Amino acid sequence: MPFSHSAAFQPIITSLLDTDLYKFTMWQAMLHRHPAAQAEYRFICRSQPEHSLADLAPAIESQIDHLCSLRFTQDELDYLSQLRYIKSDFVDFLSLFHFQRRFIQVGTDGDALNIVARGPQVHVMAFEVFVLAIVNELYFRRYQTPAVLAEGRRRLQDKITLLQDFSRASTRRFPLQISDFGLRRRFSRAWQTEVVEQLRAAVPQVITGTSNVALAKSHGLIPVGTMAHEYLQSYQAFGKVRLRDFQRSALEDWVQEYRGDLGIALTDVVGMDAFLADFDLYFAKLFDGLRHDSGDPIVWGEKALAHYRALRIDPASKRFVFSDGLDLPRALNIYRHFADQVQLAFGIGTNLTNDLGPQPLNIVMKLFECNGMPTAKLPDSPGKEHCTDATFLAYLRQVFGRTADTGIVNSPAS
Repeated sequence: MPFSHSAAFQPIITSLLDTDLYKFTMWQAMLHRHPAAQAEYRFICRSQPEHSLADLAPAIESQIDHLCSLRFTQDELDYLSQLRYIKSDFVDFLSLFHFQRRFIQVGTDGDALNIVARGPQVHVMAFEVFVLAIVNELYFRRYQTPAVLAEGRRRLQDKITLLQDFSRASTRRFPLQISDFGLRRRFSRAWQTEVVEQLRAAVPQVITGTSNVALAKSHGLIPVGTMAHEYLQSYQAFGKVRLRDFQRSALEDWVQEYRGDLGIALTDVVGMDAFLADFDLYFAKLFDGLRHDSGDPIVWGEKALAHYRALRIDPASKRFVFSDGLDLPRALNIYRHFADQVQLAFGIGTNLTNDLGPQPLNIVMKLFECNGMPTAKLPDSPGKEHCTDATFLAYLRQVFGRTADTGIVNSPAS
């Protein structure tokens, strides 16, 4: 699909399916389990942009205005209804849903961009991916030139050649499977579409899915995703159980909601060691596998293998999903290490959908409060932590035996 650009206003989001699948799966779980929860999400830029993000604020406001005018179409609702884990009452809810502008504010602080979504969680949690896609595409419009696109296509062809050569030579027990996870930091919607089309045509045996529900629908791909950090973090604030048991509570609710579907558990909200302490034989049998999103992937995978073996579960019956800042060479190295022991899948984001030469942004929009209480993420990689309440962060560290040497506390404008 060729890329084109006009100086006139162009809506970046044209469909409410143009988001990651796990927003829907978490959304349904929250609607059924905690429909009254209140939440606050904040935008963070972790990198130093070459150009001021604050300058984008007026255009972001216009794009969010447009986003709030969208509704799910009947065709989109019919597609969601065909996914066996999406329940009819959730589709009914979505048929009535629209984003409410009063729940999201855009501001600036010098060159920093501040975006806060605050309100009922089932009304604000879905802002995240759309906001990130909007900020990213507006920022990179200055780079949408024939020369940059040509370089992107050259790099894409190199990726295709690498995958074709690797696939022909591989004799491992389990196949290489890669999904596009690049929506939130994509160069543009048109570029993500082009990348997925080219990869799917060239290496269909490798490119098996996408997190982008709209692309999955339009290109006959498998929509991929289960849960993100916000789902487990919310349980830190619900008060349903003591803080030490929040992961078990979240996993149990997930099991009851999906009853065998969507069985990949995220492991790093408070670190892999703390997760495995909660991931007992019950959960290990019920979940199909685990997702890595921070820390050394080889160390993580070896811990997971040892855990399954200690529980007398054959790792070959499980799946590991790797999704932490991957490029193809790194994914292939991980694959070589584990492909004879366990089923594997890789979610590659920015390196697929924003590798054209200009430096990508490292932007996120994270849950910071739920029901008026702080939430925190303590992953296994320095710099990926976030919490603005030092007291709660210290308490969480104490509860889970985490030392304070893995990173810093991010502020909203960091």
